Amino acid sequence: MSLSIPRLALPSGGQIDQFGLGTWGMGEGRRTPGEESDVLRLGLDRGVRLIDTAEMYADGRAEAIVGEAIRGRREDAYIVSKVLPSNASRTGTIAACERSLGQLGTDHIDLYLLHWPGRHPLAETIAGFETLKAQGKISRWGVSNFDRDDMEALFAAGGTEVATNQVLYNLTRRGIEYDLLPWSEARGIPIMAYSPIEQGRLLGHRVLRKLADARGATPAQIALAFVLDRGAIAIPKAGSAEHLKDNLGALDIVLSDEEKVALDAAFPPPTRPTPLEML
Repeated sequence: MSLSIPRLALPSGGQIDQFGLGTWGMGEGRRTPGEESDVLRLGLDRGVRLIDTAEMYADGRAEAIVGEAIRGRREDAYIVSKVLPSNASRTGTIAACERSLGQLGTDHIDLYLLHWPGRHPLAETIAGFETLKAQGKISRWGVSNFDRDDMEALFAAGGTEVATNQVLYNLTRRGIEYDLLPWSEARGIPIMAYSPIEQGRLLGHRVLRKLADARGATPAQIALAFVLDRGAIAIPKAGSAEHLKDNLGALDIVLSDEEKVALDAAFPPPTRPTPLEML
């Protein structure tokens, strides 16, 4: 049975699923590429369309794993990939996208992101993105690891067509709630949360386990439900079918006011500006 995944509006029109599959760590030998692509295919079978990857992940091997997963079913997937800042000149962005398209085995990327701010002028990167859009090689573009001042610089460089900002966000990394998240919400730019369970380090937290036990859930499901409740897109990686099933269970959880209070007490929201954190 397919899932019912909430969708968020994009500022330039259209929508994006609020839950997807991450691939950071894939292609690094922990499991075989076939096993990793099998998990991604299982996600597609269950109705998870959004798959996030990057040219940096395992030097392109993660993109190749995604390419294997979507072979013969490209229409089932919404692919997000990223260009490294060192490649993000106008011509470098175009060349990097071409390489990613080859790894992915597709003729277009749905959402193409600048992985983090770098030395190349943002106007050059934007020009590269817009050229790729005109060529039909990407549908939309966005950024990753941009703090509020970076986003303001992006807008000043003509980047008002930005579709999303992918940042580190989870219960232990709530700094964006002070300024970046409200700034983005005011402009209709959805936040995409990577490492939404802090790469598993959240799972042993006493309060998280207590809340999970009380409702017959898992700590990962509560942590993901928190991110979804805040209106962010969650893209956890799943290494196995069981892990995927566990993550998908978060979609059935609506946190109560009492649970939110308990989470705020255990993981306090920010009270002052905090520099954007990265992993």
